[in-house]
Amino acid sequence: MFMGEYSHTIDAKGRIILPADFRQELGLTFIITKGLDGCLFLYGQQAWEELSTKLRALPLAKPEARALVRFFFAGARELECDKQGRFLVPANLRSYAGIELKGDVVLTGADSRIEVWSEERWAKYTDEVEPDVTAIAASLSELGL
Repeated sequence: MFMGEYSHTIDAKGRIILPADFRQELGLTFIITKGLDGCLFLYGQQAWEELSTKLRALPLAKPEARALVRFFFAGARELECDKQGRFLVPANLRSYAGIELKGDVVLTGADSRIEVWSEERWAKYTDEVEPDVTAIAASLSELGL
């Protein structure tokens, strides 16, 4: 399980330090892809396989299913950390997430995945969502929360 929030800077070559707390759980190779809400998702191999299995089970005849499969798979890349614990964020994914070279990023644990946010988008997202967390929790109470 991934938990926590870490702030880092992406270097001039597009690399981000993966927090040591996340490295062991994520594994030697992992998947990066477009995420929801304008961030990037990092998955360990097992979590990626589980998501992939669910995506492959979606009905191909439904346009929404095809769109979701394309969204996650087209942006996906397999990565690994270098000896300093850094991973390279491909340019197309940096662009999607609004992450600029030498900019600040936030890595957040989100249970089975890690989310990578531009610091600006993370601040905007938390400013919008945190005031409504109680109402969100109430609206999901039928799911057992």
